[in-house]
Amino acid sequence: MDLAKAKKRIKELRKTIEYHNKKYYDDDEPEISDFEYDMLSNELKNIEKQYPELITKDSNTQKVGGHVKKGFKEVEHEVPLQSLQDIFDFDELIEFDNRIKKQSEELNKPTKYVVETKIDGLSAALKYENGILVQGATRGNGLIGEDVTENIKTIKTIPHKLKEPINITVRGEVFISKKDFEEMNEKRALDEQPLFANARNAAAGSLRQLDSNVTASRPLDIYIFNVQKIEGKEFNSHYEELLFLEELGFNVNPVKIPCNTVEEAINAINKIGEDREDLTFGIDGAVVKVDNLSLREDLGNTAKTPRWAIAYKYPPERKETVLKDIICQVGRTGAITPMAILEPVSVAGSTISKTTLHNEDFIKEKDLRIGDTVVIQKAGDVIPEIVEVKKEKRTGNEKAFNMPKKCPVCGAVAIREVGEAVIRCTGIECPAKLVRNIIHFVSKEGMDIDGLGENLVEQFIEKGLIENIADIYALTFEDIASLKKNGTKFANNLINAIHDSKERPFYKLITALGIRHIGTKSAKTIAKHFKTIENLMNAEVEEIAELEDVGQIMAESIYQFFKQDQTIDLIEKLRDAGVNMKEEQNESEDARFEGLTFVLTGSLENYTREEAGEIIERFGGKVSSSVSKKTSYVLEGEEAGSKLTKAQSLGVKIITENEFEKMIKN
Repeated sequence: MDLAKAKKRIKELRKTIEYHNKKYYDDDEPEISDFEYDMLSNELKNIEKQYPELITKDSNTQKVGGHVKKGFKEVEHEVPLQSLQDIFDFDELIEFDNRIKKQSEELNKPTKYVVETKIDGLSAALKYENGILVQGATRGNGLIGEDVTENIKTIKTIPHKLKEPINITVRGEVFISKKDFEEMNEKRALDEQPLFANARNAAAGSLRQLDSNVTASRPLDIYIFNVQKIEGKEFNSHYEELLFLEELGFNVNPVKIPCNTVEEAINAINKIGEDREDLTFGIDGAVVKVDNLSLREDLGNTAKTPRWAIAYKYPPERKETVLKDIICQVGRTGAITPMAILEPVSVAGSTISKTTLHNEDFIKEKDLRIGDTVVIQKAGDVIPEIVEVKKEKRTGNEKAFNMPKKCPVCGAVAIREVGEAVIRCTGIECPAKLVRNIIHFVSKEGMDIDGLGENLVEQFIEKGLIENIADIYALTFEDIASLKKNGTKFANNLINAIHDSKERPFYKLITALGIRHIGTKSAKTIAKHFKTIENLMNAEVEEIAELEDVGQIMAESIYQFFKQDQTIDLIEKLRDAGVNMKEEQNESEDARFEGLTFVLTGSLENYTREEAGEIIERFGGKVSSSVSKKTSYVLEGEEAGSKLTKAQSLGVKIITENEFEKMIKN
């Protein structure tokens, strides 16, 4: 890879890793497996190793990924809580050992190791003064964490008072055991609550609750694995420290194996890997630490990692099972996703009975058939996936699977558009899409029904008051008032907002219907041309496609939408409710702005930008979102941005709000 390609790839990797850092550390909602994340990080590390001049202080290889969550006080760690360098094979471990040996021989200090399980949880520091717990903090970015003292105190295995009145800060990993995690998810399923993706993020989310009562209700545990700072005691080895921590009353990592050589360390790692499934807690690797504390001090740290420890990551665990069936689920956006139903199998400490198959292309690429023997991988205890089909085990009784042509929920036509991998339901009354469709319908860009938010929509649906979009117009004062304590004023306001929405311009209705690819700009063009909903519903693809701002794909989307029985049914209901379905006739034939294109920038004093745009269009002009040589005028408001600069560079005429008002007055 040459320097130019390296720069580009580093930029891509840093952006991707930063995104996944936020999902993992801050949101506790990972989207990729630990293995996939490790591969991204490893690629970045290797490119930076090849081109060290490209390493910057803000690179993901130079910092820990977390941030302090809003609502928590910041805690500055007296001793940084660093992360570990990851390795993926024993050759890298031997290289690590060679580096340690070289320096230890120069200093005439023995080289021994302690191998421990790398517990899959959330790192925390506990501070004790005179043996009393005074503070608990998350790792955060390694230098600054979150004060979670009250939450830490709810964890039963954390002593509030030590057996000696000592000043000490220790580091541990907060986790949820495999058994507790399964029981917790079973209870959430019975209560119809969303399931936790994995034990690590359940633990992290539980510890970082603003309400300590929620934390107390979760089965959190902790293993202590390091002394960060201690007063009045000195130790020669890390292993001695761990034994002392046990004497103080700490719940210390139970897997800690002293090793005299790197060969013994490799054997210990292999033994942990063999016993991994029998452990009561989840792990995502094994840690090799230099035992000699004096040597540790000599070896020192990098900005992100200690030079005296390294983390061996096990390859993703794989198991064989049978693909019993493939079913399809419909998401809120109408995306139809195939789901594999599997013969239950234990992988990486949890039982897997189903997993997503993503889309039609994934099934074809893997040549998946119902009845196949497949290989399941669950990297990093996060997302199970099918990685391989054992075709040699086929009997001839396996069945091919085809994606449905109709939505499995509502029966509407399911389509896959050119260039997309997803197949979508086109039904506007599909129950699976109902919440999302209504939220879009009532939005500011749509029918602009102020006060009708997602929470309220879900309550109406739950009570059976709304079964389709048109039911909004059948809501009564009593229906609305019953959902809020002292809801009289709110009900009056919402009833008025619903009534007012019936008179919205025709283009607003077109936008609100949520036709795929159709936004406000194209909706205005369509409304202006077709004048009524009947004309639009009867239009052919070719006529629609000829319109400015409307291409072939958009035209086909509109045509298919209005041919659906569900759409025809909804339009009838909306018509009966009194919703406006025609373009208002412009009393004035004044087309003074015909052929002119305006761009609006900044804040206007007497108009919103939408109001100014409507005035321009009423006089036959066009409003564009970007400045080009074809732009006729740029209307400048307060705090105008880059559009103004571009207009100046292109020599486009810039007008003030006063000049605009003169142009629109008779």
